[in-house]
Amino acid sequence: MAAKSRSARYYASNPKARAKKKKYDTSYHSTPERKKYRSELNSARRKRGIYGKGGGDLSHTKSGTLVRESASKNRARNGANRKSTKK
Repeated sequence: MAAKSRSARYYASNPKARAKKKKYDTSYHSTPERKKYRSELNSARRKRGIYGKGGGDLSHTKSGTLVRESASKNRARNGANRKSTKK
C-alpha cells in the first residue's frame, strides 16, 4: 500500500481539523451543482454499460468529452502540484 499523502497525514493527526474538513466536504458535495455533476457522470457510465461494475474511470478531456481511462492514470494526473495535464 502506498504511503499517505502529506494532507492525509495532517488530517490523521489533527482530529479537529479532520472534523472541520468533513463538515465542509459534506456541505460541498450536497450542493445542487455537485449532485448534477455526479448524476451526469453516473448517466454516462450507465450508457456505456460500466456503471456498478468497477473498472475504469471516465476521464474529462480538454474538449469536454468523456473517455474511459484507468483509475490510476486519471487520478494521478493532477499530482502534488495540482497542475492539470488533461488529455
